[in-house]
Amino acid sequence: MAAGTLIFLIIGGAGVAVLALALLGTELAHIGNPDIDGPVSLEAIAGFAGVLGFGGAIANELIGGGGVGPIVAAGALGTLAAVPAGWLASRISRAARNMRTDATPTRNDLVGALGVVVSPIPTAGYGEVRVRIAGQPVKLNAKAERPIATGAQIFVIEALSETSVLVETY
Repeated sequence: MAAGTLIFLIIGGAGVAVLALALLGTELAHIGNPDIDGPVSLEAIAGFAGVLGFGGAIANELIGGGGVGPIVAAGALGTLAAVPAGWLASRISRAARNMRTDATPTRNDLVGALGVVVSPIPTAGYGEVRVRIAGQPVKLNAKAERPIATGAQIFVIEALSETSVLVETY
């Protein structure tokens, strides 16, 4: 293996390692100052370096670079491949960072939910019900004004706490 290829492989490996850490949220560029935010993201730089290194190594092996000229040509070909890769890494990381998410459900979201009794509800105590909140099944402690048997369809009329509700049959 040529020395130029080895150098390009090291550059590519370092770029991939930094990209993995950046995408996992380690915020490497924020070590000294948490407000650092330049025009080019760390993900873009890492993606660029990774493709530059591996692209340069491939080009160097195909060219058969043993001297300075072939290594420079391999670096130019690696750079040609790295520019779109850096741009793509920047766009993907920005899209992931700015992705909209739904609000976290609260106890107010329990009121009006439909469900089923999974443990019978006695008159003076708690049973269990399963309802769907934001598409997810949630098991809650349930109270009712009269006993309700297992399997009955229920309607939540009040959220007593984050984990218990007052229900009625419907």
